[in-house]
Amino acid sequence: MAKFAYLGVMLFTVLGSIWLEVLLRTRVLRRGWRLVISILPVLVVFVAWDLYAIARGHWTFDPQRTTGVLFPGGLPLEEVVFFVVVPLASVLTLEAVRSVKGWDVGDDS
Repeated sequence: MAKFAYLGVMLFTVLGSIWLEVLLRTRVLRRGWRLVISILPVLVVFVAWDLYAIARGHWTFDPQRTTGVLFPGGLPLEEVVFFVVVPLASVLTLEAVRSVKGWDVGDDS
């Protein structure tokens, strides 16, 4: 069960914010292209950073806490999921606050 600890944390992160999409009607998931261009730069930069750090021996991932599914360069699946889930939760939270407060952000004004 410990192999799924990291994915479990990611699941709870998604569950902690996805309800905002439904309850507050933030429409984050309906605006797919905006979501992609919000998450993709984060994913690219931090995957590159992780791969560099792994290659240099700056850090590792506990194989007892990950599923063992590795991308080239030794990057675990869970780490890639992290770089998608955390920005998604952040955007959902921003849009929820925006919805409640009536704030204009970005190009919606």
